[in-house]
Amino acid sequence: MAEAGPAASRPLAALVQRWREEQRLEDLLVPAGTGAATKAVKAVQLSAVRDDSRQVQPGDLFVAVRGLRVDGHDYVAEALAGGAAAIAVERPIDGASVPQLVVERGAAALASAAAWWYGDPSRELLTVGVTGTNGKTTTSFLAGAALEAAGLGTGLVGTIGIGIGDALRRNEEPNTTPGALALQALLREMRDVGEDAVVLETSSHGLAADRVGSVAYDAAIFTNLSHEHLDFHGTFEAYRDAKLSLFSRLPREAKGGRPGLAVINIDDPAAPLFIAAAEATGARIATYGAADTAGVQVLDIEADSRGSRIAVELGGFPPIGLTVPIPGRYNVHNALAVLALARGWDLDLQTVADAIAAFPGVPGRMESIDRGQPFGVVIDYAHTPKSIEAVAGELAALAKLAGGSVISVLGASGERDVGKRPLMGKAAAQHSRLVIVTEDDSRGEDPQSIYEAIAKGAEQAGKRRGKDLLVIGDRREAIAEAFHRAKAGDVVLLAGKGHETWNMGPNGPEPWSDRETAIALLAGA
Repeated sequence: MAEAGPAASRPLAALVQRWREEQRLEDLLVPAGTGAATKAVKAVQLSAVRDDSRQVQPGDLFVAVRGLRVDGHDYVAEALAGGAAAIAVERPIDGASVPQLVVERGAAALASAAAWWYGDPSRELLTVGVTGTNGKTTTSFLAGAALEAAGLGTGLVGTIGIGIGDALRRNEEPNTTPGALALQALLREMRDVGEDAVVLETSSHGLAADRVGSVAYDAAIFTNLSHEHLDFHGTFEAYRDAKLSLFSRLPREAKGGRPGLAVINIDDPAAPLFIAAAEATGARIATYGAADTAGVQVLDIEADSRGSRIAVELGGFPPIGLTVPIPGRYNVHNALAVLALARGWDLDLQTVADAIAAFPGVPGRMESIDRGQPFGVVIDYAHTPKSIEAVAGELAALAKLAGGSVISVLGASGERDVGKRPLMGKAAAQHSRLVIVTEDDSRGEDPQSIYEAIAKGAEQAGKRRGKDLLVIGDRREAIAEAFHRAKAGDVVLLAGKGHETWNMGPNGPEPWSDRETAIALLAGA
């Protein structure tokens, strides 16, 4: 948890003034209405901002945040016992002897306080948000490479890791988008080492939970929208609206004289909604895709197991050729998004195209494991029906050229969106000779119920248990069985875990790596 700001301490009154000026939050002082209370606030010097009562030390501001499972208000007493100098709460706490800031939403208050504490680093960085159901990570990495090639030192925050300077370190947060305090600390660190820009993988959770509530975005990229995270959002419309909110906050004018920019996949059915949201802000619209109306349009694709070669029409510019060195036709759209970003910000297109062509790939995204075996092994993070359909379908087309087919190994997260499970099984079955259902972050839920839901979807697509549909709960055994049954020319798809190095079981995270497991099994270990 981040705990130190750019200054040793900061006055609480400055935070109150910030909230008043931004008109984001209802700031009331408790006890209310007296000069004494105001004076008390002005006199408070904060030593840190916290949202975890266990970490509170004397002089801290504790912000009570209501989450899905834990309500920070239940821990105010613990924070006060730890020496909190002030608290931000959604409802007054009786008997509290320190100044109270009563706010509309604790999560939004935390985002505002975190940005204030770290000196609003995103206002010093050209900030690009990437959102969508699938493709966020690869698009983020590609965008970072493009901005770097264009001469902008660029940081990265996303599912796989945190890129600052020349180092990429693991994202230790359990979420794609870190919590507000950790995120603002990272942005400050980036700026302090001289970064000019940042690409921020922006999840629907991060938007709905206000983790990015005080991030000053300059551009947003929309990849696509499909069934995901309904356990958190409740409805598909709420999930969609969370992503739309990113485009509703884009500026007309971004930093460095650039326009606020919305980069939108015109091929996605939800594109008109994202365009409308961005237009309302006055931001520039840059579209990409295969449709004739795309500002950056793919004209032709030649794909093989190493990637794709495409011709791109840039609207007003001569068509250019582009190599996308990542397998999967769907990765063409990710590359197009980055070209649209470059065009919208008037970056040198050839420089960006060269950066894409030299891109080394993303760990756990269509990652091939070759140890001399007669069949292919591909590791991918695909964990939604649409992404499984895209990855398995692409691999099936490539395997067919070699006279083979696909064997898919997959599971689904416990205590998460249950509606997608049969859809995942169906998607895998439609493109695979054999489907093996196994463990993938079952958490505290009964694993068998998860396996059963996926298997039923596969059966709906025609698979038969014990023949071309297997349920093997132990993931290592499942992978071993897939390798045992693979023939020359086949491709074994290990879906769901991707880059991850742990599996979330009933007792918490346990070490796990599809990559290491596959390598060991192929070596006969």
